[in-house]
Amino acid sequence: MAETHARTRIQKKNRIAILDAALDVFSQFGFRGSTLDQIAKAAGLSKPNLLYYFPSKEAIHVELLSCLMDTWLDPLRDLDPTGDPREEILAYVRRKLEMSRVMPRESRLFANEILQGAPRMMDAIKGDLKELTDEKATVIAGWMDAGEIARSNPYHLLFSIWSLTQHYADFDVQVRAVLGDEGGDPFPTAEHYLETLFSKLLTV
Repeated sequence: MAETHARTRIQKKNRIAILDAALDVFSQFGFRGSTLDQIAKAAGLSKPNLLYYFPSKEAIHVELLSCLMDTWLDPLRDLDPTGDPREEILAYVRRKLEMSRVMPRESRLFANEILQGAPRMMDAIKGDLKELTDEKATVIAGWMDAGEIARSNPYHLLFSIWSLTQHYADFDVQVRAVLGDEGGDPFPTAEHYLETLFSKLLTV
């Protein structure tokens, strides 16, 4: 029994190592530019050992995307229809920006998949993502109809939040190069800027 538990712990540890290594490799090289050999090397495993846990590169990629999608939707799920509209939207902006700060690899993985036409996650985009976005767009439209925030297209409002916050993860190298050595950590000033921008946009 002890041997079985030890084997299970090792298997769990190896799966985590493979997924973490794959996240590094995929976020850097994209799906097409990544190989199982690269992932195995980054995970500190042999290729045959890796294939014991995952039958293909695509299987690893799909596993990462499935986990990511659920995490990615959490801040939008938390948008509270009963809360203060302006504060709910600004809180969503902050959470999305924080995700770009702490999860840049995941953001780039998602962006690379979308740029390729989302071949491995189109069902999730047309399913969970669309359903949740439709639901929250309706909430935002209701706030606009009630005159609580300025009128705009609620879908494009959400799109702009996604693009402006995820930019700091997906284009991190560009952001830091343009800001230069004196720019330091871009996220505090980015948060202030985005809060100001969206506050003005939402003000009636």
